[in-house]
Amino acid sequence: MSDIIADQELDCRGMNCPLPILQPPKAIEQLNSGQILKMTATDPGSANDMEAWAKRTGNEIVASEEANGEYTYYVKRK
Repeated sequence: MSDIIADQELDCRGMNCPLPILQPPKAIEQLNSGQILKMTATDPGSANDMEAWAKRTGNEIVASEEANGEYTYYVKRK
């Protein structure tokens, strides 16, 4: 996913539920509409949480990937 350029990065590695899903709302508020937040987590539950959060808030997960126990999400601010 290195072709996606993030405007801001958020490292939630090592955090357990519910902490990884509490961080993106604060971080994405600092971005303008259309900018990308890259969030990395190690909590497997973050996949469902991020999808539900994006749907609820209208932000778009433009890409996500899992490698070596790390979950990376690229979220475009609405």
